Amino acid sequence: MANSTPTPKSALITGITGQDGSYLAELLLEKGYTVHGLVRRSSTFSTERIEHIYKDIHENSRLRLHYGDLTDGQALTNLVLEIEPDEIYNLGAQSHVRVSFDQPVYTLQTVGVGALNVLEAARLLNKKKSVRVYQASSSEMYGDVMQTPQTELTPFNPQSPYACAKVFAFHQTVNYRESYDMFASNGILFNHESERRGETFVTRKITRAAGRIKVGMQKKLYLGNLDAKRDWGYAKDYVEGMWRILQHDEPDDFVLATGRTETVRDFAKLVFQQLDLNYEDFVEIDPRYFRPAEVELLLGDPSKAKEKLGWEATTNLEELARIMTEHDLELAKREAHANSFVPS
Repeated sequence: MANSTPTPKSALITGITGQDGSYLAELLLEKGYTVHGLVRRSSTFSTERIEHIYKDIHENSRLRLHYGDLTDGQALTNLVLEIEPDEIYNLGAQSHVRVSFDQPVYTLQTVGVGALNVLEAARLLNKKKSVRVYQASSSEMYGDVMQTPQTELTPFNPQSPYACAKVFAFHQTVNYRESYDMFASNGILFNHESERRGETFVTRKITRAAGRIKVGMQKKLYLGNLDAKRDWGYAKDYVEGMWRILQHDEPDDFVLATGRTETVRDFAKLVFQQLDLNYEDFVEIDPRYFRPAEVELLLGDPSKAKEKLGWEATTNLEELARIMTEHDLELAKREAHANSFVPS
């Protein structure tokens, strides 16, 4: 009798070493996937976020890393045609909005052209077998918002090179979906943070500094626009939404958000309160951290994702602040202990 056990799915994640990529890899491995990750070649390891799931790559045969770069379209196509994934999650990018003003061309290459390279590789694979593509779109595309809250139908009004590149990638994803009958979907994710967030992003910058201030390793925290409002969620919740988008019956575009907005000041206050500190005693404004064009308010409407995907954010801002603050306080304590050790 033929074996009726279904063949496990396989997925390719670009940006697997980033915050979202690491959480998504965990989720897919838990669901029985074989996971392939695209990693840029470097003289130093950049795999800290996924170290715990591939301590020895030979112990986890369902996680496989491949050297590559989103800007190298031919190599990316070769890889996709070789591994033939069932799903592709394009999370790789130069993802720092402020840095995109300093490196606009590189940002466009990785974010915009990179997404186009992924779509073209998927189009070619789609001739042999069906593949589903998830494109990581961003709330930054709304920019100087023209409607609040922002939905899947809100016009884009980007205010940075990063956001402009994301708009390009969004429309290319829709274009490939409609032109080639591909399963290609956009997830328009509002800010999602975690203890794995890069330390140059404002939420992690705040929690890292607060922890160091608490243990006496740092005296001040310098920030830019404290009045910018963002819709902040927990990254671990959001990768579940990414997966659900590709399990939907039809390709479509979805906003993933909490439906609540708070200022940078509010987040800083929450974090310092966790440590019995007054943020006003430690936070100072530094004009260097202002963007040339500011985005003052982002607030997402996740109604469509809740209705069609059964997805909603489950971690509120207070809990997110607690998770990140406790993690970074322990990290600061370890740093302080290491720095106090002086070999004889």
